[in-house]
Amino acid sequence: MANGELAHAVRLREKGDHEAARELLLELSKRHPDDPEVAYQTAWVHDALGLEAEAVPFYQRALAGEGLAAGDRRGALTGFGSTLRVLGRYGEALEVFDLALTEFPDDPALRVFRAMALYNSGQAREAVGTLLKLLAGTEQVGGYRRAVEYYADHLDETV
Repeated sequence: MANGELAHAVRLREKGDHEAARELLLELSKRHPDDPEVAYQTAWVHDALGLEAEAVPFYQRALAGEGLAAGDRRGALTGFGSTLRVLGRYGEALEVFDLALTEFPDDPALRVFRAMALYNSGQAREAVGTLLKLLAGTEQVGGYRRAVEYYADHLDETV
């Protein structure tokens, strides 16, 4: 693998030169089709350009085998699930987020993205409950933590 070329492509993406990064990453993908890092970065740049459908096979390739560092795997799972959600493939997105949460159970971003997919799939109560539980774990709720935690599971309860 030409690590220098991959690093250059990442720098281009980070600078916002997405199209130049995409061109380089597509070339690297042709030369290194089994490299999960190249596939992940190629998926990412397609997402950055709003080319979600084109990102899907690169996410699949990146996640198919071994080789991604834990942080990159987490990013690839998050990106893939989010991409599937944007494409209206809500059930598949939920499957990806559920898998991701088995590997990274404490990741709040994964829970937020999963909540969006739940909402899109018609499961608004579970989506709001998930978000309330996340919020209850922060300082922003002040002295209302117990109430927010309770209502996360009892949204429809009235007296």
